[in-house]
Amino acid sequence: MKPSATLAVDARAKALKAAGEHVIGFGAGEPDFATPDHIVEAAVAACRDPRNHRYTPVAGLPELREAIAAKTMRDSGLGVEASQVLVTNGGKQAIYNACATLLDPGDEVLLPAPFWPTYPEAIALAGGVPVVVATDASTGFRATADQLEAARTARTKMVLFVSPSNPTGAVYPPAEIEAIGRWAAASGLWVLADEIYEHLVYGDAVHASLPALVPEAAERCIVVNGVAKTYAMTGWRVGWMIGPTDVVAAAASLQSQSTSNVANVSQRAALAAVGGDLAAVASMRAAFDRRRRTMLRMLGEIAGVTCVEPHGAFYAFPSVAGVYGEIDGRAVRSSADFAEVAIDLAKVAVVPGEAFGAPGYLRMSYALGDEEMAEGIERLHAMITKITR
Repeated sequence: MKPSATLAVDARAKALKAAGEHVIGFGAGEPDFATPDHIVEAAVAACRDPRNHRYTPVAGLPELREAIAAKTMRDSGLGVEASQVLVTNGGKQAIYNACATLLDPGDEVLLPAPFWPTYPEAIALAGGVPVVVATDASTGFRATADQLEAARTARTKMVLFVSPSNPTGAVYPPAEIEAIGRWAAASGLWVLADEIYEHLVYGDAVHASLPALVPEAAERCIVVNGVAKTYAMTGWRVGWMIGPTDVVAAAASLQSQSTSNVANVSQRAALAAVGGDLAAVASMRAAFDRRRRTMLRMLGEIAGVTCVEPHGAFYAFPSVAGVYGEIDGRAVRSSADFAEVAIDLAKVAVVPGEAFGAPGYLRMSYALGDEEMAEGIERLHAMITKITR
């Protein structure tokens, strides 16, 4: 398996900072806000309760599973039972569990690109075959049902659907989601829908849940979600998968032999998060939206750099193919080259598009302070002006 490119970039940036360098990191996919106080206080109280010093059921605290089901109805309009919820160690384990439970060796999974690097690794680890369906800036990095159909074969078992998208920030309109859902249902395919960024949409964009829009697809749909992005809880490691009860039961059996239950204190914190209101989320979203607009404007001022407007998550996905050349005797012929030069010369950490199946692009998170974000882009701008073409 390949190591996580995003975590590798973040680790290198942190190592340079520890060595005294002023590195500005656009790599990490996590909010820069603190977890809301009421969630932290729930965890403090949980630490003092001896009940939380013991195992819980593998699938999660019964009250948390109930609360996730209620939250899913509230936020997505999708009605599910608690028995359809499996609490996992972050969204990554939910994706791994879903792939390991549903895929047999040789099963193909349609994977629109650009994609989060964990997806193809989880598919391959289960013996599946990722089939990349390329998208580009001309379509806003959104795949169509016709594109997916063209890539489908007799071995296709699943399509991986993500909206809002990591790394592009693309958000599918409801009509496009419905078309893909109806196509998947008619084709007898499973859908693995990652909705982790559901509350981070901007402007006129709206999040819509595929199984809620297309009920006939729900019986073959796994929804992955978690508290990490919505509540600034990446380090608490609480995600979940929602699906048919037999699939969830099988995934729980798998989890019982791997990690067992999620840490109880984290589960109690997640219960406070999903059971509360979304006021803290609204303030974070407003800050992300401001930074999104600033980043888009500043990137647009750099000659040779183009960027499709992101409508969700907290990433921009600019193309740097127009600035390739040479700087300080070093060739910049790919986005991977650009990322290496950027951290060495400008002390700016970005993730190259090669990690996402999209060479020529960079993923740049705007989940960092306004002033630091602006300085980081200014550093890149200054570096790019020194590249000879």
